[in-house]
Amino acid sequence: MRIIIFFFRWYSFVLLIGLSSAVLHAQAPEKPIAAKLYQDIKKLNVLGTALYIAAHPDDENTRLIAYLANEGLYNTGYLSVTRGDGGQNLIGPQIREELGLIRTQELLQARRTDGGQQFFTRANDFGFSKNPQETFTIWDKEQVLADMVWIIRKFRPDVLITRFSPLPSGTHGHHTASAILAGEAFEAAGDKKRFPEQLKHVEVWQPKRLLWNTGVWSFRSEQEFDDYGSQLLKLDVGKFNPLLGKSYPEIAAESRSMHKSQGFGSSGSRGSAIEYLEHTKGEKAQKELFEGINTSWSRIKGGEKVGKLLQKAADEFKPQNPAAAVPALLAARTELQKLPDGHWKQLKLQELEQVVKHALGLYLEVTASDYAVAPGEPVRLQIEAINRSAVPVTLQGLKIAVTGHDTTLAVPLQDNKALMLSLGLKAPATVPYTQPYWLRKPGSVGMYVVEGQQEVGLPENSPVVPVIFNMLIAGQPLQYTVPVTHKRTDPVDGEVYRPFTVTPPVFVNLAEKVYMFADQAPKRVQVLIKSGKAGVTGTVALSLPQGWRSEPASFPVDLKSKGAEQTASFLVYPPQGQQEVTIKAVATVEGKPYSKGLNIIQYSHIPAQTTFPEAEARAVKLELQKRGEKVGYVMGAGDELPANLQQIGYEVTILKDEDMKQEMLRQFDAIVLGVRAYNTVERLRHHQPLLLEYVKDGGNLIVQYNTSARLVTPDIAPFPLKLSSERVTVEQAEVRLLRPEHPVLNIPNKITYKDFDGWVQERGLYFPNEWSKEFEAILSSNDPGEPARDGGLLIAPYGKGHYIYTGYSWFRQLPAGVPGAYRLFANLISLGKADTTSGKASTATEVRGKAQ
Repeated sequence: MRIIIFFFRWYSFVLLIGLSSAVLHAQAPEKPIAAKLYQDIKKLNVLGTALYIAAHPDDENTRLIAYLANEGLYNTGYLSVTRGDGGQNLIGPQIREELGLIRTQELLQARRTDGGQQFFTRANDFGFSKNPQETFTIWDKEQVLADMVWIIRKFRPDVLITRFSPLPSGTHGHHTASAILAGEAFEAAGDKKRFPEQLKHVEVWQPKRLLWNTGVWSFRSEQEFDDYGSQLLKLDVGKFNPLLGKSYPEIAAESRSMHKSQGFGSSGSRGSAIEYLEHTKGEKAQKELFEGINTSWSRIKGGEKVGKLLQKAADEFKPQNPAAAVPALLAARTELQKLPDGHWKQLKLQELEQVVKHALGLYLEVTASDYAVAPGEPVRLQIEAINRSAVPVTLQGLKIAVTGHDTTLAVPLQDNKALMLSLGLKAPATVPYTQPYWLRKPGSVGMYVVEGQQEVGLPENSPVVPVIFNMLIAGQPLQYTVPVTHKRTDPVDGEVYRPFTVTPPVFVNLAEKVYMFADQAPKRVQVLIKSGKAGVTGTVALSLPQGWRSEPASFPVDLKSKGAEQTASFLVYPPQGQQEVTIKAVATVEGKPYSKGLNIIQYSHIPAQTTFPEAEARAVKLELQKRGEKVGYVMGAGDELPANLQQIGYEVTILKDEDMKQEMLRQFDAIVLGVRAYNTVERLRHHQPLLLEYVKDGGNLIVQYNTSARLVTPDIAPFPLKLSSERVTVEQAEVRLLRPEHPVLNIPNKITYKDFDGWVQERGLYFPNEWSKEFEAILSSNDPGEPARDGGLLIAPYGKGHYIYTGYSWFRQLPAGVPGAYRLFANLISLGKADTTSGKASTATEVRGKAQ
């Protein structure tokens, strides 16, 4: 082994040459098998592009995307107008922007599976919308249209395909809006008068046609569909790809199963599978999707020679020796470089150079010693380069773009001999934090703020530290850009990769997202301070509105090592009267204030996501009474209600399977089932009789919303109850009190219409639409133009207790600190419970008497 040491200014460069081997997991450098490499060579000879458009993650037709990308070998993209921030989460408690991060990464995993590319607009998924008119009152329609036009002009699709019809229908308002916008973008992308500011970076582009990917589901009957079917373009996407060893529906199922937060695990199928496409705009195709579109190299003037050389590389391809195709590929590259500059030249050069890299077995990797670094702090990089072929390859040099440092090496990469480099450098003091680009600045309910035009549409940030490898391959200079990542060896999972990030030097995290003050007593607020570098000293304090105070006023901070933690505990005193305010934690280090927290989202199916939210929490001083002390909670699809209930003084026990015994349950004043518990907790079908027995004995069972599909038991209630898809999406929709005399609206808190002010995202979802006479409907609400929805809160006496089914979205309201939601939920728990001052339980008769 040779060791060569280079010294540069403030960093050292250590070169080691030796043998190395590695077993890599997802997010590692790509290592395609020979069959996939052959398919990639064939794709170099296809110059066609398709863009699929819909509203949310999981709206896309993965079967059609897999077919177009792998059978047609077209550049195939999916444009999801939103990141799915307003959906529900089956795998954890994250909602809103955090759920959007998860669903973004699930889409990227889906595209890695089916071969597509991923795009987004700046639109925020603000929640369910019943019609496009409502959607366009919340989205900035012109901004979203501009983003779609930008993506079309950059991606230059020949064909646009929408998942949904632009005509009014019973589907989600976002769905219809996405199709309306696609039709407008189809026209606007080719018009130089529309969004002319984009033309500094891109040229206008007019797709050939726009189609709607329809099917029997969009017709009133199969007969109606059959009668209309002769007018539709048909694609059989059920073909088997022997190079990949799967049919396209099998690939599609794997892709769709990446949407784990939405519970979209799917099984593959085999055999014929027809997709139907209805013409919408442009030149109508009679038989083929790309009819009338030249997808060969003759599309480009002078490109025929390139096509012939690429065909030669494909014809001579040897799976046992892929590097044998490199001379033909490099010859094609030489001819390609002679062509005039343009979209296809740039794109196919990038694709061809990646194929050359993979044909050589050329492995390039840069890993950091830690997953994060603060500006101005040192980090050590480990670099590996190995050529696993007889083709002559030389590493000419390396350039680190973020520092501007460039070095010459001229080191030959011998066949299957690993080149290992160790590089110590300092992150520039001006390098920005790696906050997801759409979360850097506060947005509106309907839109994110993105300031850089070139970032619009990107699924995620560009790599924070790209390293450029300057290579000489068989006499031709090529460049490869490799992102710095972090890699660790897990004792179970082996090599695990994580994106490399730049972080603040210190983080401050409040222990809770909301603090509820039900009386004048102070509440303990804990702040976790964590260092992003060594030697962090200073103070931490709470920034409080007028009338609020904390003890102590500040707390000293002394964190000697990177990653060290310290907890500061404050007593916060509220003022008199009901108030809703924001409190913030601020650390002062070296005279500078820092108020960013550290939020890490980790699931095994996506790369870890790191964000730096403001260290803020909602503080609410409210007028609230409660009865009962102990609550049992069965976690469902993930929510934060247990912590929220603890905020108002309840003792909450998370119930596990072994806790489901009558002697255990009878200690609780109420048992609450988390959202979609009957959809996700399989053991509930066995525990249901026990839960109903608990109610009979005097308990309150509070069941939050479920969907009618995939219930673990059909008997979720002691009396007949039918779930539906009815919902109230307008959070300001009027709520009517159907039973104003009922104890649940009076004891211990008098519920009025004001308690429904300030609700977020929606009133509720999946309300029952049929129920037996034993149930009383307590509340009624509806969206504009719709009939009353009375099934959002149903209560039935059962034995000595109460069975309560509620579709109102407590899982959104309580974490948001909505005062009225807390007051009403406390009443649900308190129903039938004794007033500890009198020892007497209130009844409906007593309430009516007091009202009189």
